[in-house]
Amino acid sequence: MVRIDWATVIDDDTLVLEGMRGTLQGWGCQVETAISGTAALACVEDGASPDLIISDFRLADGQSGIEAIEQVRAALGTRIPAFIITGDTAPERLREASAGGFHLLHKPVTPMALRTTLNRLLKASDVNVPAGQG
Repeated sequence: MVRIDWATVIDDDTLVLEGMRGTLQGWGCQVETAISGTAALACVEDGASPDLIISDFRLADGQSGIEAIEQVRAALGTRIPAFIITGDTAPERLREASAGGFHLLHKPVTPMALRTTLNRLLKASDVNVPAGQG
């Protein structure tokens, strides 16, 4: 059985954080949640080293999810696989995510869409993907 050992989810909506935590933990993944890029950096400073980062596009502190992901990557010195989720359906969001090299999923994210994105992203990155329910 293959799996992600650790994921960091960044979103300023606690319901989204808890939903993602429940889904990913149900697949056997440890999950660290953060309400901002700054909080995600604090998790890294406390020793978290995620195999995957999932971030909302717009965070409450005015920072973009792309910026938050890049900060965590820089702090760890590695290009951790990551993707963006957003409730914003404007075509500009897709262009911004694509320009940064990120996949983008629109909220609400179903477990099937999440699993498909994880499989695609992590297969290309050679990171193990959780097996099991979807």
